Amino acid sequence: MQDKNTAAGAPSNDDKLVELGVAAAAAAIRNGDITSEAYASALLRRAREHAGLNSFITVDEPAVLAAAREADKARAAGSTAPLLGVPIGIKDSYATAGLRTTLGVSNLKDFVPRRDADVVAALRDAGGIVFGKNNLVEMSFGLTGHNGSYGQVKNPYNHDRVPGGSSSGSGAAVAARIVPAATGGDTVGSIRVPASLSGVVGYKPTNGRWPAGGVAPISHTLDTTGILARSVEDCALLDQVVTQDTAAPTSRRSGLRGVRFAHAPRQYMKVIDPEIAAHFTAALERLRDAGAEIVEIDLGDDFMATANRLTWSFFFREMREAVAQFAAANDFPVTFDEIYRDIKPQLKAIWSQVVVPGGPGYLSEDGYASALSVERPQLQRRLGQVFTGNAADALLFPTTPCPAPLIEHGSDFTVAGHQVDDRFLAYNTVPTSGAGLPGISIPVGLSTGGLPIGLEIDAAHGEDKNLLDLARRVESLFGTLPAPA
Repeated sequence: MQDKNTAAGAPSNDDKLVELGVAAAAAAIRNGDITSEAYASALLRRAREHAGLNSFITVDEPAVLAAAREADKARAAGSTAPLLGVPIGIKDSYATAGLRTTLGVSNLKDFVPRRDADVVAALRDAGGIVFGKNNLVEMSFGLTGHNGSYGQVKNPYNHDRVPGGSSSGSGAAVAARIVPAATGGDTVGSIRVPASLSGVVGYKPTNGRWPAGGVAPISHTLDTTGILARSVEDCALLDQVVTQDTAAPTSRRSGLRGVRFAHAPRQYMKVIDPEIAAHFTAALERLRDAGAEIVEIDLGDDFMATANRLTWSFFFREMREAVAQFAAANDFPVTFDEIYRDIKPQLKAIWSQVVVPGGPGYLSEDGYASALSVERPQLQRRLGQVFTGNAADALLFPTTPCPAPLIEHGSDFTVAGHQVDDRFLAYNTVPTSGAGLPGISIPVGLSTGGLPIGLEIDAAHGEDKNLLDLARRVESLFGTLPAPA
C-alpha cells in the first residue's frame, strides 16, 4: 500500500533509507537525521519483501530492533561509534553469540555459539548490529549459491541466475538493499565472484590482514575474511574498523593521472564471454581517458594452469583437517565425518575424490610439501613482478569471465563456445588467492541482459590501504549500479 504522504512515483521513506550505505547511514544516525530503529525497521521490511531471494538463513527481528533501540539510546548519551546503529549481514560461516550458526549444513541447524567470531566482535564493538546470517554454499564449498539444506540463493538482477558463491547470500542481500554490507570469506574468489555476479563491491584483504578466529575454514593457506558492500568507501571504513589501521594511504592522490595499470589478456581473457571482454576493453579506455597509463604484460604460457592447479590443491587438501580443528577449538557440536555423512550427494562425490584421504585425487604429502615450499613462492614472485618489474600500481582483469549463469544449468554451462564447470567462475580470481594478494571487485556496468559485470583491481602484498584508495578513484568513473528492479 502506498503511503498517503508519498506522491505516485516518488521514492518512499523506506526506499531512501535502504539506499544508504554504511558510512552514510552511520553519519545520519550520529547526526540525528534518522534513528537506528527507523533504519533497521526499513531494512527488515525490505528483507521480508525480498525473502524469495533466500539470502538469509536466520534473521532475529526482535533482536535487531532491540539492538537498534539500544544504539539510539547510546547516541542520545553521546556515543560517536563509527558504525553506531548500522545493521550488517553476517555470512553463516561466522560464529555469532546468541544467534544460530549453521555453516550451511543441516548438522548445525539448531546450534547457537557462545562467542562471536573476531570480525563480528569488532563490528559490534564499533556499534554495528548483527542483522542476520547470510545463506552460503555448504561449508563455503562452491560458487553457484546452491545449498541442499537451506535452498538456492537467487541473483537480485535476475532470479533465474546464480548470485555467485560461496558468499552467495551476502552478495545478494547487499545488492537487493536488504543490508548495506555483509561479511564474506574468500578462499578462491568467494567474495569477489558474488560481488561481480551480483553487482556490488567485494574486498578480499591481504591474507592475514583480517582476523579469522571463529570463522569456519577451508584452507589456512588461502582463507581470508572480508566484506561486500555497495561502495569502496564502505569497504575502507569496515577495513579500518576491523583492523584498527588508521594510517593514511602512502600514495594518496586525486584522479588517476600518473597511475600505472597492468593487464594480462593472454592469461585472463583466453576464454571469455564477448560482453565481458567488451566491457573490460571499454573500462581500460575510460581509465586511459582519465589519465592512467595502461600496460599490457604477459605472465607466461603456464601461469593460469599453474595458479589454478596449485590453489585448488590447497583448497581440497587442507579442508578436512582445518574443519576438524575448527569444530573442536570453537565447541561446534559436529565432526568432519558427520558433515561428510550428511552433505548433499553432489558435494559428497567431490569430497570423496579430493578431500577425504585415500581418494583418487587426494594430494600426497610430498605433493603438498612441494606446493607449499616451491610452487606457491614461485607464483608469489611471478605476480610480485607485476608491481616491481613492471612498476604497476595495480593489476586489472575481468573478475569473472562471464555474467551470472542460469541456475537450471547447475554446475555445467557454456562460455564462448567452451563447456566449463562452476569452478570456471573463479578462474580469474584464483591466482590472487594463491598468492595471498589483496583484491577488490567493483561493478562497471550491466550486460545487454541486465546482468552485472565486475572489474577486479589487485595490488601488491600488504598494499591494502593504497588499493582501497585507488579503487575509490576508479569507482568514481563508473558509479554504482542501479538497484535491481
